[in-house]
Amino acid sequence: MTTTNHTLLEVRNLTKEFPLRKGFFNRTQGSIKAVSDVSFTINRGETLGLVGESGSGKTTIGRSLLRAIEPSSGKVLFHMDEGQTVDVTSLGMNELRTFRRNMQMIFQDPYSSLNPRMTVRDIIAEPLVVNGTSNRTEIDAQVRDIALRCKLNIEHLRRFPHAFSGGQRQRIGIARALALNPAFIVCDEAVFALDVSVQAGVINLLQDLQVELNLAYLFIAHDLSIVEHISDRVAVLYLGRLVELAATPKLFANPFHPYTEALLSAIPEADPDQPMRPVALAGEIPNPANPPSGCYFHPRCRYAEEICKTTTPEWKEYQPGHFAACHFAGELALKGVENVKEGEA
Repeated sequence: MTTTNHTLLEVRNLTKEFPLRKGFFNRTQGSIKAVSDVSFTINRGETLGLVGESGSGKTTIGRSLLRAIEPSSGKVLFHMDEGQTVDVTSLGMNELRTFRRNMQMIFQDPYSSLNPRMTVRDIIAEPLVVNGTSNRTEIDAQVRDIALRCKLNIEHLRRFPHAFSGGQRQRIGIARALALNPAFIVCDEAVFALDVSVQAGVINLLQDLQVELNLAYLFIAHDLSIVEHISDRVAVLYLGRLVELAATPKLFANPFHPYTEALLSAIPEADPDQPMRPVALAGEIPNPANPPSGCYFHPRCRYAEEICKTTTPEWKEYQPGHFAACHFAGELALKGVENVKEGEA
């Protein structure tokens, strides 16, 4: 996968395994490969949507990029504005603490991600204090500026999180993530816990901040209609492996992988009289501790043939910018979504 001068983050062959321990002595009996050999890039000012079923490894990837959990192997390369490249996976703990001002995270649950004993002012100011800003006047000025950017009222800075709605709490979480002026933010199901009526306001805020501050997002979500709205490109994850990656209009209009087709078919129609025709997948997502041979998706794929059961498909660029891992990518007549944003793919 090629990089450009606009590339901010480059992920190479990222793998994360969790040991599987059993018995009285808690001995390691194997491992669960939550993420397997994942590679992608994110450009400056770009949103990469990451989708897949629960348990596919989306959050593990997001946390591994920030080293909130340690990757088992692979590299995460961050290209700084000054021209140097930082290997995030090789940083020592002290170096990582300093570097994390460039990469932040917005958590899924706005209720549990905020300290109930801290005021909003202290929550937003905490990253500044931790990273060495000691001038209270300077901190207060930065907190007020960030709060206004995130559509928070200044008079609310002295209140505690319990006094706010879910949408307001998520805005506080966004403000905290922006405190150190990062270039890259992992949005881990950032609107999943919010009412539908509130989701649009938070999504619009994220888009406005992206334009204003030239932010790059990894947007992890289940709701593909939101992913289509906010993402420039979309990556599809199945059982810890990427199966497709393309620009949003291309992937939604012309998917190359049967799993992507199944996900797109489950998007509800805006017309209540229009019947849904989702592609039914057989069974459940396999056990990651004992994945299928060959293509991980073949036990649930209606197009599977013998080669799918024995040979792992190659991750390959079939069209410019359109990658897939399927033996029959581009050959199958897969159904996408009509009326894709930004017109024809």
